[in-house]
Amino acid sequence: MFDPFLMNLRAEGLSVGLSEWLAFLEGVKTGLARSVDGLYHLGRALLVHSEAHYDLYDLAFSHTFSGLNASPELMKAMERWLENPADFDAARARGEHPYKSVEEMLEAFKKTMAEQQERHQGGNRWVGTGGTSPYGTGGRANMGVQLGEHGGGRSGVRLAEERRWQNYRTDQILEVRDFAVALRALRHLAREGEEKLDIDETIDATAKNAGEIDLVLRRDRKNRVKVALFMDSGGSMYPHTELVSRLFTAAKEAKGFKSFDHYYFHNCIYQHVWTDYEAGERLESGKVLERLDPDHRLIFVGDASMAPWELFTKSAALGMPAPSGLDRFEMFKRKCEAAVWLNPDSKKFWDHPTVTAISTVFPMHALTLDGLRDAIRFLRAPH
Repeated sequence: MFDPFLMNLRAEGLSVGLSEWLAFLEGVKTGLARSVDGLYHLGRALLVHSEAHYDLYDLAFSHTFSGLNASPELMKAMERWLENPADFDAARARGEHPYKSVEEMLEAFKKTMAEQQERHQGGNRWVGTGGTSPYGTGGRANMGVQLGEHGGGRSGVRLAEERRWQNYRTDQILEVRDFAVALRALRHLAREGEEKLDIDETIDATAKNAGEIDLVLRRDRKNRVKVALFMDSGGSMYPHTELVSRLFTAAKEAKGFKSFDHYYFHNCIYQHVWTDYEAGERLESGKVLERLDPDHRLIFVGDASMAPWELFTKSAALGMPAPSGLDRFEMFKRKCEAAVWLNPDSKKFWDHPTVTAISTVFPMHALTLDGLRDAIRFLRAPH
């Protein structure tokens, strides 16, 4: 009967394993969740691996159990009905109820609460104590929700609907600082440049050399990484302008990269890329390609969604056949293995021919904190 809850958890992206789910069901069976409030906390304790996923859990819980919604007056009445629960007779047959899903049972519970006017004990239909009804306390039924003891059956849903954990999520849009922190992980320091006297090392080496001066010269440690940022601009990317601007700001202000270059394109890289759209400043994409070397880290940003002909059709320039957009992307990938694609669209929109094709050339990651971390991890050690 809890299958819809499992489906909703997975639909929100939570990786609930079989052993975890069986542990949750066993906990319910043994009475660890004696109310919807208890069910909420039991599930969160067993099924969620990180506090960053609490909000996703709340969404799934709310979606599954939000049918348990009643007025405050009715909830107070229910609490009175469940006072002083009577113990059930263990030898008494369990109440059998035919509900096929949690939603069906909760809908029946909601209607029952609306109809009930007084306390019941020992029955098989009403909200009460010691009976075989699927909802109450101290009773015996083949399925149901244990109510009472912890303030009634609404509080767990209320907790979920408050969504107090939204700020802990790592799949939300990023701020400039988030981009800056992630980009710093790209640094690869190496000794290069002019040699300089290392005073501390010289003193240490001289002391070890019985006082005979031993000069130690070292080159400065500098970041060898070169970053090239390619940004899709205009069209379907307009809704993501602010987000991409934050990435651009963080990359441009990042300290220590050996070089940072940025380029604009629209949908595909064709014969030219732009360094300044408004001023009309552009470069031949072939010349940009020639400048790249293995120390470059390429970051493409775009939704990758366009008319298929834009990506797949070869064109002609000055009477000579020109490569398709996909061909050009493959050229960049062959020149620099350390290249990724950041997509600001939700993954549910990625089932598109051009998105799929581009993701076969570049590892594609969502433009979220999780996605950016995965992309940086790849750029540090492409494989």
